[in-house]
Amino acid sequence: MSRIVLGLSYSGAQFHGWQAQREGNTVQQTLEAALSKIADHEVRVICAGRTDTGVHATRQIVHFDTPAVRPEKAWVLGTNAHLADSVAVSWSRIVDETFSARFSATARRYLYCIHNTTVRSAIGAGLFTREHRPLDTAKMHQAAQSLLGEHDFSAYRASKCQSKTPMRNIHEITVSRRGEMVLVNVKANAFLHHMVRNIAGVLMDIGAGEQTVDWTAQLLGGRDRTVGAMTAPPHGLYLVDVVYPDTFELPQGPKIPHFFADQ
Repeated sequence: MSRIVLGLSYSGAQFHGWQAQREGNTVQQTLEAALSKIADHEVRVICAGRTDTGVHATRQIVHFDTPAVRPEKAWVLGTNAHLADSVAVSWSRIVDETFSARFSATARRYLYCIHNTTVRSAIGAGLFTREHRPLDTAKMHQAAQSLLGEHDFSAYRASKCQSKTPMRNIHEITVSRRGEMVLVNVKANAFLHHMVRNIAGVLMDIGAGEQTVDWTAQLLGGRDRTVGAMTAPPHGLYLVDVVYPDTFELPQGPKIPHFFADQ
């Protein structure tokens, strides 16, 4: 048996999230069906992190085991030939059995993209979150720094989050502006369900002047999700990087959305 690792990108707009389910088309089901044709047996994959309905990825990482012997380009080009345009395999590698796409990861990075304009963009539908209120990115960035480090993120997790612990460690978080686009960039050891979207919702209320800069810290200390902001929409969220030890020699990230390729 060989263990194969793939780098994957996809648009979440066409899928009911990552995880396979009885009803609804998912990224996992689509990828496994394509891989099974190349491997000539039923393939099941493990991913670095499950994404929700509408959430995109530029660098999702998956692994699977197979007795099939194929060149690396077959796992890339062959699989892509059986995938819709909204999903693409970027690269493949053979690794040893100690590698796990989920458990070997030391950090994940998400990018939340906000189109800050009073007029909606037809082209950006499903790619960004539109916020009509003018946003002060300097205040948003300042407020975000209170979230750095290891904390109980109960105030920023979904009510149905299944994680056994609310403790997470945010390594980096920045808020920046590129014209009409506001970007929230977050790197952490792992994330709770809806954690980034809840952080984005809080930061947008602060940027719009409806809450003070210290609101992020107040919510963090209060540990009460019910007093926070609305959960931001899913379609502005991108999984852009998963970090692994160098010993696995995987292609490096992050690979951010192509419309920010000069970052």
